[in-house]
Amino acid sequence: MASYRPIKRDYKPVAARAQPRPRWLLWFITGLGLPLAIVALILPNQNRPPDLGVQIESAIDSAISAAPSRSSMPAQIRTTPAKPAISSDIPPLVAAPQPEVRRTLLKVRSGDSLDILFRRNSLSVADLTLIMEDKLAREFLRLLKPGDEIVVQHRGEQIVNLTREIDYSRYLQVTRDTNKDTFNIDTHKYNLTSKQAEVEGRITSSLFASAAKAGVSDTTIMNLANIFQWDIDFMLDIRHGDEFHIIVEELWRDGERVAEGNILAAEFVNQGEVFRGVRYRDPDGNTSYFTPDGRSLRQAFLRAPLEFSRISSNFNPNRRHPILNTLRAHQGVDYAAPNGTPVRSAGDGKIIFRGVKGGYGNTIIVQHSNNVSTLYGHLSRFNKRYQNGSRVPQGEVIGYVGQSGLATGPHLHYEYRKNGVHMNPRTVKLPNADPISPSLKADFLRTAAPLLAQLDGTPPRLRRATAKNAETNSSQLLVAINPDDLQE
Repeated sequence: MASYRPIKRDYKPVAARAQPRPRWLLWFITGLGLPLAIVALILPNQNRPPDLGVQIESAIDSAISAAPSRSSMPAQIRTTPAKPAISSDIPPLVAAPQPEVRRTLLKVRSGDSLDILFRRNSLSVADLTLIMEDKLAREFLRLLKPGDEIVVQHRGEQIVNLTREIDYSRYLQVTRDTNKDTFNIDTHKYNLTSKQAEVEGRITSSLFASAAKAGVSDTTIMNLANIFQWDIDFMLDIRHGDEFHIIVEELWRDGERVAEGNILAAEFVNQGEVFRGVRYRDPDGNTSYFTPDGRSLRQAFLRAPLEFSRISSNFNPNRRHPILNTLRAHQGVDYAAPNGTPVRSAGDGKIIFRGVKGGYGNTIIVQHSNNVSTLYGHLSRFNKRYQNGSRVPQGEVIGYVGQSGLATGPHLHYEYRKNGVHMNPRTVKLPNADPISPSLKADFLRTAAPLLAQLDGTPPRLRRATAKNAETNSSQLLVAINPDDLQE
């Protein structure tokens, strides 16, 4: 058996070197201190023991002191990447740009409402709801007609401004108050300028057709008829060749004519006789039309109690009744007109009867001064504002055309009685209203002079009438007409 001998270790003992702390111990101590510091910051002061903070701070200090300094750490540990420096080239944070304000024209079509228009154009319905809470907005935005236009300025779907024309002189404006996120709503007046225009024409077919040919609006020709309605029956007295000359106020806005205003002076030549009227506004603001010498064109009674229609049956004591087929005096005038046409009181007075009256159907009787009364028959309905005993001014609507009672079609039966005696409403001499006040006569003449000079400057074809007729134009025109020619 072989013998073993011990191995001889041929080396010299080396002095022991100081050994560094184990690396895992350093990281353990550091990792323990960090959670303790976080707990100390999170826990409320009142819920932790009085000395817990001190203990945590001591533990952190011990961990830091036990941790090796950066200079004593091995190279592979000290080479941790440093935080990158913040570049000065990075721009500061800015708010996102607001959408630009756009303008959208909302044009109303048949069946449209504002809600439909807003949804169709992707506008804020919430803003519309807020706007319509205002009484003024509801008054002028709730009812829309085809052709109406509304201008909206908006940022995205948010409303900035909304404008709607009310009429040629006013508009509604809705503006967002950005500070309160509400809307300011009000009406404003357009800046209008007034100009005078002269228009003349000759009647060759109808009054309206001739006026349209001369460039006169329907509204102005109706105003002309209202000025001379006490002297001329515009339903029967108009003849081929009659002429008119008007000085009318025109209203302009932003270089565009938007409306015809008041008639300042007018002349109408009817069958050779000249009628003139000048508009005058007294110091109290009252306006009316007077002849060149200051007499009122207004009379105590209207010649006809409703606007343009046609006479279906004239005053005729020997007329045969169309339903009863018997000779029965027709003691008034029948005006054929569409059902629902407004009927006006012929003069100032008091309603003494309002109800159903035999063959007259729905009837109103008005008592006037000087023992004159007027009757309005075959009405479809009454104006609820006026009852028995009510006072009514001249021209006020008291009822509406119908065919109640014994009637073959819608029309108004109108009677004029004086002292209980029936008289022909078309030919009876009507009393004039009061002339201009003597104290205002001089001011009126100064106002009327330049307007009358313009009328005198009319081309020769309108100067057929005599100067005498021009100065006495308030005289009543009585035309003899065969009643049988006017019956249906």
